[in-house]
Amino acid sequence: MVAFGKKMKERQIQGWQRYYINYKLMKKKVKQYVQQIEVGTLDRRHVLKDFSRMLDNQIEKTVLFLLEQQGLLASRLARLREKHDALQDQPDISNVTELREAYRAAGQDLLKLLSFVEINAIGLRKILKKFDKRFGYRFTDYYVKTRANHPYSQLQQVFKHVLYHPTLDVQGLGAVVGAISRNLHELQDRQGSYLSIYDQPVLPLQDPVVDSIKAAVDRLTNSTNFLNFLGQHALIMQDELPTPTDELVDDQRYHFMSLLLNLANTFLYMVNTYIIVPTADDYSMSLGAAATVCGIVIGAMAVAQVFSSVYFSAWSNKSYFRPLVFSSVVLFIGNAMYALAYDFKSIAILLLGRIFCGLGSARAVNRRYISDCVPLKIRMQASAGFVSASALGMACGPALAGLLQTNFKIYKLTFNADTLPGWVMAVAWLIYLIWLCISFKEPSRDTEENHRPHESNAGMLTLFNGHFLAWYFANLPLSGQ
Repeated sequence: MVAFGKKMKERQIQGWQRYYINYKLMKKKVKQYVQQIEVGTLDRRHVLKDFSRMLDNQIEKTVLFLLEQQGLLASRLARLREKHDALQDQPDISNVTELREAYRAAGQDLLKLLSFVEINAIGLRKILKKFDKRFGYRFTDYYVKTRANHPYSQLQQVFKHVLYHPTLDVQGLGAVVGAISRNLHELQDRQGSYLSIYDQPVLPLQDPVVDSIKAAVDRLTNSTNFLNFLGQHALIMQDELPTPTDELVDDQRYHFMSLLLNLANTFLYMVNTYIIVPTADDYSMSLGAAATVCGIVIGAMAVAQVFSSVYFSAWSNKSYFRPLVFSSVVLFIGNAMYALAYDFKSIAILLLGRIFCGLGSARAVNRRYISDCVPLKIRMQASAGFVSASALGMACGPALAGLLQTNFKIYKLTFNADTLPGWVMAVAWLIYLIWLCISFKEPSRDTEENHRPHESNAGMLTLFNGHFLAWYFANLPLSGQ
């Protein structure tokens, strides 16, 4: 797979190279920090201060160039506006055509500027992600919080929202986009010079430049898009610069049935989590426990899931199939134990069954599969499917429990409203396991993925130490040595 730095360089606009964020330099600097810390020539506090200062300088360079280009475009559009106004009194077909081409040329330059913003935003997010991964810090959170909220921050000019979402704050370019679109609309032959984009004209504006601008702006401001909203909540981000080679690799690794199996795993797990909620209190009391134990029974699965996230994240660096098989087996055992606790009259077996269910949570694998193996062109839809499957499972769990209102025995096994949720889910996981073994296709892996364990470890470090790190960074002086 082509390295991000190389892809970024290929996408850079000729003549503007020195104004882009120097991703290669910062990546090299991060590597040097690691080496210097290992030999003891630098401490981590100095690294944070030095890297923050480097980022500030890189962003300032980019933002000042952006503002300069915005000003040039604004001045250019102001001159075109004067020519446009002159045409209102003395319309001339040749002058209208010439003016339209001038607006289109300005639109092409605006497209370059939008591309400039996008590539720099992705580069900044990537280098922050790399820094967090190598050092195990929540440096990104600290950096954005301190810079974006400061009244003199360069960061909030362009990148305020980029670091958390695949979006861009392009409000500063909004006036330029609007001016080009509106004036080209007025110059459209079939609509004369009296209608405006604000008048809801019958005929839409038909101009490839405006279509390209709209597509670029939509790509940069897609936070209002429902699929992106769901994708962000699934923590599955698209922050690469795709190339035809990447798309080919994605297509080779992508297998629809395997994706469907991951979504089915997500759905079944959420059903498993919530199916016991309506009956957990009665079940606990029938085994001689206090009603308050119900909360422990429900929460035991969530607590165990914290630990399962660690080993499933690490395991997914080597395989997707084996963790899913293990998850299904553990969940089958956990649900069977939950159901059998009634006949054994043991609250301990009940709790142990729920802990087993939590230890079988493969949601980290499900998210990782979508992030790594689904092509970019449908990744956001797959991410939306992940969140939708979770939400549907949460709704179906209690509803299914409401339907399991019966009471009978087969041999010495009791089937009633308390035990049926366990039996039903045990059967569901057994069927899923068979489907998994028949249909799942293990994707091929490239060398880059072998470095992912660092990311998983860093993620767990921030989970357990987030509050301490937030305090530490909030009190870290960054001005001076």
